[in-house]
Amino acid sequence: MSYYFSKIIDDNFDDAIERVTAHLGEAGFGVLTTIDVSATLKKKIDVDFQRYTILGACNPTFAYKALQAEDKIGTMLPCNVIVQETADGKVEVAAVDPMASMMAVKNETLGSVATEVQAMLKNVIEGL
Repeated sequence: MSYYFSKIIDDNFDDAIERVTAHLGEAGFGVLTTIDVSATLKKKIDVDFQRYTILGACNPTFAYKALQAEDKIGTMLPCNVIVQETADGKVEVAAVDPMASMMAVKNETLGSVATEVQAMLKNVIEGL
């Protein structure tokens, strides 16, 4: 089982972030955090890295259900979605597969929540 699903899209990097954020919003996810990994690496350790941004996506309804089922699940929230520039100048969008990240947690209720979120995130990625 892969721990993510991804798609190469025909957008420039900045437009891709806007498009992904909009698609997430349409699916009921807000973006709680935006981490510009390339800028952080440049600032902290003075290395150049391809454009790479992590979007911390959260669907409040499903986050609440997950927290009710498993109070420590916040260690795995939010669902991360990355936008990165590939070596050939394209843009790849990838999202964590919540089923893969929740495999270590043996909780049937949580599993059903993860299944629903997985389907929603797959639809977001496939719909780009």
